[in-house]
Amino acid sequence: MELFKLVKTFKNDESGAVTVDWVVLTAAIVGLGIAVLTAVAGSIGNVTDAIDSDLAGASTFSDTATNALNAGSGGGTD
Repeated sequence: MELFKLVKTFKNDESGAVTVDWVVLTAAIVGLGIAVLTAVAGSIGNVTDAIDSDLAGASTFSDTATNALNAGSGGGTD
């Protein structure tokens, strides 16, 4: 009879069920993150190259001010 009581207690014990749920949920979130990273990884290089070329061709305020000063002074020394 003691064996049946032990089996019944084991069957009704649900203390580990929540842990299993959290492990499955965490694994699903990690898997989804890896899938998104894989899908986006190829396009990131193209976007960074486009940003790099745009920034390389852009002029800054100091470039504009220097050109205006040089144009106004005639380029000579006083």
